[in-house]
Amino acid sequence: MGGGSAVVRVLRDRTAGRCLAGVVVSGLGTSALWLTAGIWVKSLTGSNSLAALTVFAMWAPVLAGPALGALADRMDRKVLLVRGNLVTAFLLVPLVLVDSGRTAWLLFAVLVLHGASGVVLDAAESALVAGTVPASLLADFNGLRMTANEGMKLVAPLAGAGLYVRFGGPAVALLAAVTCALAALVFARLPVRRSPATADSPPAGSRRDELAAGLRRIRASAVLRPLVVAGAATMLLAGVNGAVTFAYVDEVLGRAPAYAGVLYAVQGAGSVAVGLLAGPLLRRLPERLFAAGGIAVFALGVGARTVSPDTVALAASAAIGFGLPCVLVAAMTAVQRETPDAVLGRTAATAGSLMTAPNAVALALGAGLVAVVDVRVLTAAAGVAGVLAAMVLAAGARRRRDATASPRA
Repeated sequence: MGGGSAVVRVLRDRTAGRCLAGVVVSGLGTSALWLTAGIWVKSLTGSNSLAALTVFAMWAPVLAGPALGALADRMDRKVLLVRGNLVTAFLLVPLVLVDSGRTAWLLFAVLVLHGASGVVLDAAESALVAGTVPASLLADFNGLRMTANEGMKLVAPLAGAGLYVRFGGPAVALLAAVTCALAALVFARLPVRRSPATADSPPAGSRRDELAAGLRRIRASAVLRPLVVAGAATMLLAGVNGAVTFAYVDEVLGRAPAYAGVLYAVQGAGSVAVGLLAGPLLRRLPERLFAAGGIAVFALGVGARTVSPDTVALAASAAIGFGLPCVLVAAMTAVQRETPDAVLGRTAATAGSLMTAPNAVALALGAGLVAVVDVRVLTAAAGVAGVLAAMVLAAGARRRRDATASPRA
């Protein structure tokens, strides 16, 4: 069956289709807020450091992923999606009070809580979909979800910037609140009578043991462990690449900083494209080979940032956007397929934390390195490291295939 028909089947599946609708609706306001938060803080305080700190505020809750994801295994997942979005909407409303540097702390507090809510809701959605959508459609769903997320990142900056310039930051916050409330309505109409999480009790043991259940599951799985490790390594390199983007635009391309927006748009378009192709490709390729191929494409794109022609710069950005999501889609699809339902929420959140936390670390590390190391050296080193990671993952896939085939020999 072709990829197009699989996409149609995903959209016709009432649970998958409405989950995607919720992602699109909430993603518009959320992306608009997150992308304008730094500008808002900069205008209120005049501080570049505080503006940059908004990124950390958004990412910090990822580090608590196992604990936050456990909520998705303890509560009815549909109810959690509805109530979580409503709570997030109410949390965003007080941002209308942020009007000076003295009240900027409120924005940081809400961003941290918003980030925590996002971790919980992502885990609940991933677990609910895994329990209700046919396994044959999981890769298509995850690919389309990636397309929806990246598509919102292309649209949201225009919506957010327009609102911010015309009405100020509070208007963007209200947009995010409204979209979260609308997402709650969408999730309330999910055709799920009983959450899969209620079918099994959480694993017995101490609180610490329960929170570590996701990590133990990943470490013990010959399928999940290499994919999550490869995802973490790739996101580390992606963080370095992101940190040097403005230096690349200035020192290599000789362009104004605004040109970075063009590169980000092209990168987003690449991610949208691979999201549409992920399902069909994963039906034809083993997950490790799909992920390894994506990492290789990403690495070649990063490595190409050592040269200056604009055509190469645009092609490199498209390659980065196309290749980077592959390992993330492959890993999360494997988590949904391989993990028992009772620990699926925390395992999904743990995998997400392990793969995305290195990105935040590398953003800070790269920001320091770019001040003392030539940007071409950094992009070349990151490109080589990415190719090596792809080769290691592909070699592991080959050994696993040979080991599986050998008993029949």
